[in-house]
Amino acid sequence: MRPGFGGAAIPVGIDVQVESIDSISEVNMDFTMTLYLRHYWKDERLAFPSRNNQSRTFDSRLVKKIWVPDVFFVHSKRSFIHDTTMENIMLRVYPDGNILYSVRVTVTALCSMDFSSFPLDTQNCSLELESYAYNENDLMLYWKNGNDSLRTDEIVLSQFFIEHFHASSGLAFYSSTGWYNRLFINFILRRHIFFFMLQTYFPTMLMVVLSWVSFWIDRRAVPARVSLGITTVLTMSTIITGVSSSMPQVSYVKAVDIYLWTSFLFVFLSVIEYAAVNYCTTLEEMRKMKRGKIPSTFNASQAMAFDGCFHDNDMELTPFSRVAPTPTSDPLTTPTQNPDIRPTEGTRLRRQRSVRENVDLLVSNSYMIDSYSRLAFPLSYLLFNTIYWSLYS
Repeated sequence: MRPGFGGAAIPVGIDVQVESIDSISEVNMDFTMTLYLRHYWKDERLAFPSRNNQSRTFDSRLVKKIWVPDVFFVHSKRSFIHDTTMENIMLRVYPDGNILYSVRVTVTALCSMDFSSFPLDTQNCSLELESYAYNENDLMLYWKNGNDSLRTDEIVLSQFFIEHFHASSGLAFYSSTGWYNRLFINFILRRHIFFFMLQTYFPTMLMVVLSWVSFWIDRRAVPARVSLGITTVLTMSTIITGVSSSMPQVSYVKAVDIYLWTSFLFVFLSVIEYAAVNYCTTLEEMRKMKRGKIPSTFNASQAMAFDGCFHDNDMELTPFSRVAPTPTSDPLTTPTQNPDIRPTEGTRLRRQRSVRENVDLLVSNSYMIDSYSRLAFPLSYLLFNTIYWSLYS
């Protein structure tokens, strides 16, 4: 039986020294920690006379014959007490009945992680201790030295930086058995971003930039532009698959998903851009052949292959019609002197083109799509990166 059975709750002090955090798994949402768990309580039944007030130390064999607190780890998946070369258990009894009970244990516990900002995220994990059989009326768990009850060795992790360790306490309620004292070992983990910059972000940026190279390749070089577009699309698919395989299948969007899929969209749009250019070029040639401006025997692909490029200046483009100048009696006449003439502010008046006319202009000058894309795509991607890193970094 516990000391003071039938009376007040026995106080049991706890202090912990964290030896190491062995692993942190995003896929399983858990962490593995090795620690020294020490219990302090008083059992007058074990008091003994001593002239020099020296304590006596025992191993695990005596532990099985006396009462010890039944502390367990809440939300633990598996745990064990180290047993090499003997069970790592120490029992120290003082003459006045005070007892120190220490075990070296490794525990794997659940950590509910939020990956909405992954890999620019910070995770809050905790290891919870509680008595299994004794509620607050029988056993009172508390941190023996307050916040100083939690000590850590120098811990270095490959993907995380430990920002803070702190201890806290509270109560847990179970409808069948009542209230229990619960102790918390809280720690905050901040992920190192450099690994993901090298493995994910930099390759993604390079693939997006590589897809823009096709804007400077002649639009008649169909094999070159198509193969470049397909290669960048497949590479982006491989990067996305590799990142997804190392992450849990969560139902919300992660920060890395936003970046990868937006970059994939830029690469995909570069392929669609060439499809539009090629289609407009085909329509342009068909119109010119109907008008007789291009001989029916002309082969644009052979001409491009002969000198390596397709010359846009060989195309006959219809220039804009000039606006006839307004006749005036005196070139120095001001608007106030001649009320029939409106000020032009030094520019010629043009009729605004309709949407159909703008489309016809692009079809007639398909090279303009590449010219606009050379500027629009980089500026849009730069704007996206600015917004992305401002929100998540």
